[in-house]
Amino acid sequence: MAASCPDREPVGSELTQEIQPVRGMNDVLPAEIGAWQAVEGAARELLTAYGYQEIRIPVVERTELFKRAIGEYTDVVEKEMYTFADQGGDSLTLRPEATAGVMRALISNGMLRGQRHKLWCAGPMFRHERPQKGRYRQFHQIDVEAVGLPGPDVDAELIALTARLWRRLGIERVRLEINSLGTPEARRVYREKLVEYFRAHHERLDADSRRRLEGNPLRILDSKNPEMRELIEAAPVLTDHLDPQSREHFQALCASLEAIGIPFRINPRLVRGLDYYSRTVFEWITDALGAQDAVCSGGRYDGLIDQLGGESTPGIGFAMGIERLVALLTQSGPVESVAGPDVYIVVSGAQATAAGVALAERLRTELPNRRFELNLGGGNFKAQFRRADRSAAALALILGDDELARGVASLKPLRRETGQSESPLSNLAVAIEAVLAGSAGHM
Repeated sequence: MAASCPDREPVGSELTQEIQPVRGMNDVLPAEIGAWQAVEGAARELLTAYGYQEIRIPVVERTELFKRAIGEYTDVVEKEMYTFADQGGDSLTLRPEATAGVMRALISNGMLRGQRHKLWCAGPMFRHERPQKGRYRQFHQIDVEAVGLPGPDVDAELIALTARLWRRLGIERVRLEINSLGTPEARRVYREKLVEYFRAHHERLDADSRRRLEGNPLRILDSKNPEMRELIEAAPVLTDHLDPQSREHFQALCASLEAIGIPFRINPRLVRGLDYYSRTVFEWITDALGAQDAVCSGGRYDGLIDQLGGESTPGIGFAMGIERLVALLTQSGPVESVAGPDVYIVVSGAQATAAGVALAERLRTELPNRRFELNLGGGNFKAQFRRADRSAAALALILGDDELARGVASLKPLRRETGQSESPLSNLAVAIEAVLAGSAGHM
């Protein structure tokens, strides 16, 4: 090992290299956060209105959970998971999706036993994919799950919820595709026909499809290889082999969507990339983001909880990619972040500066619905007023040593041409409200 050189200053390029983020894992900066907060806030309000409760699950789970839930022959498990052994030798994985973790939480916390749950969570997921626009190695999702509800009515309501979210956010360039995968039994029959078909055209299969042929042939239908398109389009169609109950379920869903007025297209090749889906699957896709066209995907997973060792319980859910929704939301322009302060407190002089923190805290207590920002770090009046103006505050509260000695503060509206006034410190909260109310009336 080379000897260390403690006195050697790092070369600029070396230092820059050291502090770069991990490829595919991005910072969300304050200038960008407004759109994120708009998406997350609208989703939180809407989910609460629909009766969904928030749940928070670990970022790290046992690797076996995802192998059993997602399927060993999926791209996610085979190629994309961040898996490592901890100091105790256990194989752990950064979560590539949230559904498996939510189901594990229901099982391990004894929350099933015939109960119904409407849950949601949000946060980062991790997949080792080739980074590109709209597809990152750390990405963020809002995940929604309805457990214990077997009928097509919840399928329709979940889709209606997502359609309402697009309207609330003003997102227009999205369209809905749906399909039914049937029951596992019906899919086994279809699987045999699919294997027979692809074996007859084995020489036309690419390497991925040949590997999937024995393990999970339905995943061949999800191939993005354009050279496979013609072969896939001629393959047997799953909807032609649905069991009667699944067909009835799917027809009821289609009727509900028509009654609600949500346009949709039945896509018989929509199979989704995870093995746990059954019956209803759906995707909201867009033509506004290039190759990454799915912004919300989901479906029914009636056998998943049983597969993970819990009581047999039906379920359906979906996940929305926050990065992709933010990209759609900001195509028409930037989205403003959380509003700035109502009042910017300018302080000048040693005594006033020392009293500033206590005054700001008192006002925050007396006016809890108002936002106050105290000038910190010093600066002359000119510099402080520049900061006040950049903060977008409606009012500057000015406290200097002279005002403090006289027991008053000055109030200067920043967004309208009116004069400066004074108020006793003892009556400051009332005076601030009066000035802000006058400012609002002139906006």
